[in-house]
Amino acid sequence: MRIGELAETVGVTTRAVRHYHHLGLLPEPDRLSNGYRDYTLRHAVALARIRRLTELGVGLAEVRDVLADDAGKDLVEVLGELDEDLARQEGAIRERRARLRVLLEAGELSAEGPVSPELAALFARTSAGLADSPMAAKDREVLALIETAAPPEVRERMLAAVGAVTESPETIALANEAYALLDDLVDAEPDDPRVEAAAHRLAACVPPGLLPEERGEPDSTFLRAFCADFPPAQAAAIRRTLELLGVAT
Repeated sequence: MRIGELAETVGVTTRAVRHYHHLGLLPEPDRLSNGYRDYTLRHAVALARIRRLTELGVGLAEVRDVLADDAGKDLVEVLGELDEDLARQEGAIRERRARLRVLLEAGELSAEGPVSPELAALFARTSAGLADSPMAAKDREVLALIETAAPPEVRERMLAAVGAVTESPETIALANEAYALLDDLVDAEPDDPRVEAAAHRLAACVPPGLLPEERGEPDSTFLRAFCADFPPAQAAAIRRTLELLGVAT
């Protein structure tokens, strides 16, 4: 058989056959006088086994071990490891589907979605009390970022702290005032006297649990990127807020 005939017989591509030759998985056949490869039934049997293994999800490195005469791993060991890996993937898929089901059952997603059900519920509660503010929208984006990137203990502390704020009408009112002051700074200069007022108002409504337990120097790279996302006066107000809260800038 020529390479095309072998590939068609086993149900793979000629490119795959050449790749398996390159990796040493499929022995090279003898060549005819005209230089063409001459494949035999033995090659078809070996190629079919490679196909069955790869269709099960066995990696090519493991296929090599299984096919080797002095196999470092026997087939039972390789398939056992594959089964364990598939079980982990199956668990992860079930978890993802459960999260998707919660999100879909909740109906309309927030602009920052998808987020966890806990954060989605928090956003739903705050949307009822907070004004439609560009700064409030940025806050939600940052909360979604923290939830995604932060360690579990930080996420839990954040959700608890912000959740407590949403239950206090007084704090919601303070937040609305702070957002309005910050929104007004969008075209202002960093030395605008309103910066100080906005910083004090914002500091008054930041829940204590939202700050790290040990105050001090924050991640300067993140802080620069964070502040760079705001107009100059708003960035100045945020830096001043951190100073008022005892976070070095």
